[in-house]
Amino acid sequence: MKPEKKRSTYLFPVMIGILFLCFVLSIRVGSADVTMKDIFATLFSSGEDYYGSIILSIRLPRIIAAMVLGGALAVSGYLLQVFFGNPIAGPYVLGISSGAKLFVAICMVVMVGKGVYISSFVMVVAAFVGSILSMSIVMMLAGKVKNMALLVVCGVMIGYICSAITEFVITFANDSNIVNLHNWSLGSFSGISWEHVWISLCIVSITLVISFLMSKPIGAYQLGEAYARNMGVNIKRLRIVLILLSSILSATVTAFAGPISFVGIAVPHIMRGVMKTAKPLIMIPGCFLGGAVITLLCDFIARSAFAPTEVSISAVTAVFLAPVVIYILVARRANQRG
Repeated sequence: MKPEKKRSTYLFPVMIGILFLCFVLSIRVGSADVTMKDIFATLFSSGEDYYGSIILSIRLPRIIAAMVLGGALAVSGYLLQVFFGNPIAGPYVLGISSGAKLFVAICMVVMVGKGVYISSFVMVVAAFVGSILSMSIVMMLAGKVKNMALLVVCGVMIGYICSAITEFVITFANDSNIVNLHNWSLGSFSGISWEHVWISLCIVSITLVISFLMSKPIGAYQLGEAYARNMGVNIKRLRIVLILLSSILSATVTAFAGPISFVGIAVPHIMRGVMKTAKPLIMIPGCFLGGAVITLLCDFIARSAFAPTEVSISAVTAVFLAPVVIYILVARRANQRG
């Protein structure tokens, strides 16, 4: 058995165990602590009491959404890093999440302002359109800017522009919607409903299966375009698919939880260090599990650290994951000098 496969056979169960512990911690602790007895009574009975309402209507959909969307964001970051061949690439840094946020905000302000109900599907479509447009701008810049560090800076600038326009749009929202729009624009799993959970779960599951089935051509692409062509990989088609898959994943996250910083950049790098491999067959499920664990833990901190006040999850992920990104930059610079 190859070393990376042998390593993954015991690391995956460990990560699943950690995810389960984070799940139990998140469902138990909050502004109203619940016991394991309350949890079992709720899950295996009608759950109509006070604690049942908290668990089934508020915490459980939020926890599942944090795991699913956190994992999706990490896989999206991994696919972008494969596409650009750069460990700093990610949907948040390249402005893709900000583009999705802008279009969802416009959609919400315009339609809600006219009293029109916005379905979850419409939000995902709006976020996807924003993601594709932002990605298109990044791709145009990539054709002109050969320095990847400069491309990342351009992506950050695109993100700032989209965020500034989003704030401008939000100022024209109805007073009753401004608070929700502002909280969502900062990144939050608060208010996630079961409808959001099921739709995001369906979209993310299908996208992840497609990504996993493409592990072989993605692995060949990582070894260079010439090698991939010799292996029969259609480079142009593969690049388009990578863009679409990463955009769908990041758009789904942004539509329901807003932009979440640094997960898409840092988690793939962390998983490469943990798994000691960059092979997509291991990295795709590894990134999903790693993203689920880290996002769920950060969401728990966001809602519990200063309870009853809740901070945005992007603030928490920035505190814990930004140092990882700084380390990547420093290590990359040191390797270039060496």
